[in-house]
Amino acid sequence: MHEPTPMPLRRAWLALVTLATAALAGCAAAPPAAPELPAAAITRAAPTEAGPSEAGPDEAARQRDFGRWITDFSVSARAAGIAEETLRVAFDDVQYLPRVVERDRAQPEFTRTVWDYLDRAVTPQRVTLGQENLSHIRAEVDAAAARYGVPPNILVAIWGIESNYGSNRGDIPTIDALATLGFDGRREDWARGQLLAALKILQSGDIDRAHMIGSWAGAMGQTQFLPSNFLAYAVDADGDGRRDIWGSIADVMASTANFLARSGWEADQPWGAEVQLPPGFDVGRADAAVRQPTALWAAEGVRTLDGSPLPQFDDGAILLPAGARGPAFLTGPNFRAILRYNHSTSYALAVVLLAQRLTDGPDVQSPWPRDLQALTRSQLIALQTTLNERGFESGTPDGLMGPATRGAIRRDQRSIGVPADGFPSLDLLERLQER
Repeated sequence: MHEPTPMPLRRAWLALVTLATAALAGCAAAPPAAPELPAAAITRAAPTEAGPSEAGPDEAARQRDFGRWITDFSVSARAAGIAEETLRVAFDDVQYLPRVVERDRAQPEFTRTVWDYLDRAVTPQRVTLGQENLSHIRAEVDAAAARYGVPPNILVAIWGIESNYGSNRGDIPTIDALATLGFDGRREDWARGQLLAALKILQSGDIDRAHMIGSWAGAMGQTQFLPSNFLAYAVDADGDGRRDIWGSIADVMASTANFLARSGWEADQPWGAEVQLPPGFDVGRADAAVRQPTALWAAEGVRTLDGSPLPQFDDGAILLPAGARGPAFLTGPNFRAILRYNHSTSYALAVVLLAQRLTDGPDVQSPWPRDLQALTRSQLIALQTTLNERGFESGTPDGLMGPATRGAIRRDQRSIGVPADGFPSLDLLERLQER
């Protein structure tokens, strides 16, 4: 949704803030003083029901502080080579967006299982729409595939997961979102780096400010590139002199393919395959860090479900996204390349499964353990806390599953002689709390 445009501040207040920020800029260690930013860049109020003249002292102070942050950032941006005209374009109408901060700080209590994520991400409707879109953009996606070695169905699947084939790209101004996140301070260094990258994109002429839009977190375009990734991987495939991941399908597909190719994608290799593990398989070895050639996995009894040959990898890994009771997959370098695009196992599985469905391939064949419930964030924090108390170090309890927590669960499971799949469950939490 669009942020509502705030009402202008009173002229007198604008003048006072402009004088104050000018004094700050004059004191800063910077190149020779450039013309001051327009007052609107410093004092544009956040959306409120009441006009800025009726804003309380806290709101007025926040706007002054935001203005000072913009002025300070502009000094460093000039030093990094950003032209004064680019700063004017970027910050003349810059707005502090409270909703961006709310989204950034939000910690959803309820989490989703991998099968619930896939149920929502790989729907029959998305498959049908993806097949239609694949036929419509065949020339552009085939050109990207030929140039970078990434199959068309993978590129279209990422397009479908990221923006529902371009229909949901986000509509929040990227400059405003990143300036807000930088000023808020929780991830200031990261936001400052992304904002500087966004200014470089504006300065290059690839996109204008009005059309540089995306998510609340700064991801942009039809396949949701952060500004730094845009600078690193975006491609002008249609030859118009601009890298346009918002409006040019040729640029969208080529840029996405370039990202994957430079993240380790291996042409003419599959992502992996669903497999059957042999009886007695040590599920503790189903870990991204445990890699070995396909021949060794086959020697241990790992098989495809239909008896076809396993994908041939030099460094394949077994994945159990739902623990020992769920489906198993043998994954290779291309699955890891997708993880570099978005470091989420559920996301990567959604991409490869949607890609398979787009070319009439199979969905997951083995059943998911749908009787298991996802732990809430509070329950995950309790699990991590209890693991730490029992001597199975899981790191600072934060309610997020990561390698440290998964490793701690495995160590606990091994200590009591149960399959060490590292999967968090309510039964695991209750058993730990009873000990």
